[in-house]
Amino acid sequence: MTFKIALIGRPNVGKSTLFNRLIRSNRAITHDRPGVTRDRMEGFVRRDGEEWIVIDTGGVTLDENQVTAAQGPNELRGFEEEILRGVNEALVECEALCLVVDGRDGLMPFDRRLASFARKTGLPVLLAVNKVDGGELEEEFTSEFHELGFPMIALSGEHGFQMRTFEIMLREMLPLGKATDEDEELEEISEEFGDEFVPPEDYVQLGLKIAMLGRPNAGKSSLINALTKSERMIVSDVAGTTRDSVDVTYDVDDKRYTFVDTAGVRRRTKITDTVERYSVNSSIKSTTKANVTLLVLDGSEGVTSQDKRLMKLLDERKTPFMVLINKADLVNPRQMQEVRKEYKQELAYCGHVPVVHVSAHTRMGLKQILPLAQQIWEECSVRVPTSVLNRTLDEVLTKHQPPVVKRVRPKFFYMTQAETLPPTFVFFCNDHERLKEHYIRYLEKAVRKAFKIVHAPIRLKFRSSHSKRTFAKKKKTKR
Repeated sequence: MTFKIALIGRPNVGKSTLFNRLIRSNRAITHDRPGVTRDRMEGFVRRDGEEWIVIDTGGVTLDENQVTAAQGPNELRGFEEEILRGVNEALVECEALCLVVDGRDGLMPFDRRLASFARKTGLPVLLAVNKVDGGELEEEFTSEFHELGFPMIALSGEHGFQMRTFEIMLREMLPLGKATDEDEELEEISEEFGDEFVPPEDYVQLGLKIAMLGRPNAGKSSLINALTKSERMIVSDVAGTTRDSVDVTYDVDDKRYTFVDTAGVRRRTKITDTVERYSVNSSIKSTTKANVTLLVLDGSEGVTSQDKRLMKLLDERKTPFMVLINKADLVNPRQMQEVRKEYKQELAYCGHVPVVHVSAHTRMGLKQILPLAQQIWEECSVRVPTSVLNRTLDEVLTKHQPPVVKRVRPKFFYMTQAETLPPTFVFFCNDHERLKEHYIRYLEKAVRKAFKIVHAPIRLKFRSSHSKRTFAKKKKTKR
């Protein structure tokens, strides 16, 4: 069992900055503008051989009756109820919580109401007074927060002040054991030299990781909610509701999947807001971290130029992906066959990519998604013995010789598989520059058919050499 701690607080107190510091990755978007975070996000904290989960939540504004108050920042207007629901759901899963306040602002009415809210949960609570940039400011910025009666720490998520002590205090609220003498020594070193904030190359992968990509309001969050049978993601008709790339883990039939919901991607020329720019960059980056990407299209609008750009991007990067035509329930059933044909023609330039018509509202087609994603990922790991590769190459060449170019027919010597993820095949021939595009397509189709790589991306590379004997000598020399 992995224990969890939630970070809660009013908007713009620095919860996302603390979250990024704790997980050592810039996953949550941070900005001076209040109300950027809406959906809750989870990340792993690892220190000294122990592991636990921290949850970043959206800013909450409560009135005297402990219900949401529409007095928060404009960024959160209309989402207050959904954010509070997300916080309550997070607290059900947690063993402790951390109430984050802004030391510069002092104790605000919203802080008092959230303190009362936190007290009623019955969970251990740590009060984090954020934005205290040094020990000389600690007494001044924390004095009035003592009335809340919680264990307290002054810290700075932005500058790293007392972050190591913060980790230790959070951990001590969990049944993971108490701090050791080594922890105390590390704390002293941390305070003297500061914590180095170096994001790792990757974060923990739970099961098959599936990223959602698409234009704003295509229905990515709705699909995740439908697939996981939950209300995990905030859904709204307002385009751009999702900002951060949020992981949602779901277990089904003894298999684990982690969905990564991302912000909608518009054309760069239309992006003027810095928060949206961060969101879009995070969305594109998520496709490189995932095992399989689901490109979600709005079925009520047809294939747009931006959809084609995203598809071309995924295809050029050899990203394992499939296309989901969402909102299929809005199409007249009598016209469905014609619509399917139209989409097939529009997306024909990526013939290996599966296209599935789905509806998050009616659950149409949802059962196909996970088995297809699993199949694509398994195909990406295909490894073919060299002997089988060359027998296949002989059969392919016998069936269809490469065309003569400038009175010379390209001659193939052998082929090998260089790597997987995606499967990459290297063909050695006398002059690869004489190979025509249509013959390369023929080779790709033959390779896919022979090795049953139906939907995964593959790479074909061609190398020139003088003769097969030359390669045999080189291979013998290496041995």
